[in-house]
Amino acid sequence: MNIHLRFFASVREALGLSEEIVSVPETVKTVGRLRSLLMARGQLWEQALAPERRIKMACNFVMATDDTLLTEGCEVAFFPPVTGG
Repeated sequence: MNIHLRFFASVREALGLSEEIVSVPETVKTVGRLRSLLMARGQLWEQALAPERRIKMACNFVMATDDTLLTEGCEVAFFPPVTGG
């Protein structure tokens, strides 16, 4: 399944990346599993998306939880609780 990732504010700055398209295994069915998969990319990713950072997530422009289901081609965004323009 292909997912469009978007990163905003301090998450974007930490990763040095604003967006990418990833192909995820069929075992990754939720936003929470996607986050875990991304954190497994290495220390930089683990720090940027760490649960203690209280990163917010959205799927197709709707606030998401760890249990939110992914769909082919959906857009998942990661951002800090407060972002500015």
